[in-house]
Amino acid sequence: MSERAEIIFMQTRLIRLASEEWHTTIQKVNLLFDQYGILKFIEDCYDVFHMEGDDAVFNEIKTVLKNRGIDVDVRII
Repeated sequence: MSERAEIIFMQTRLIRLASEEWHTTIQKVNLLFDQYGILKFIEDCYDVFHMEGDDAVFNEIKTVLKNRGIDVDVRII
């Protein structure tokens, strides 16, 4: 699998994980991730992220969102 395909696969897994944790649709999570640059963040940090589990990466995403003013400790979508 190419690195680009692996990045897309990771982005997809993390969108699904967020959807499950936040009890919302994949479409809404995708819009949020797009709006706040999370998909690009995953791509830019892939070299480090591919060595971590999805839960660790998801915690990083929640930190980025929190730093951008999104309260991820409550239902956000």
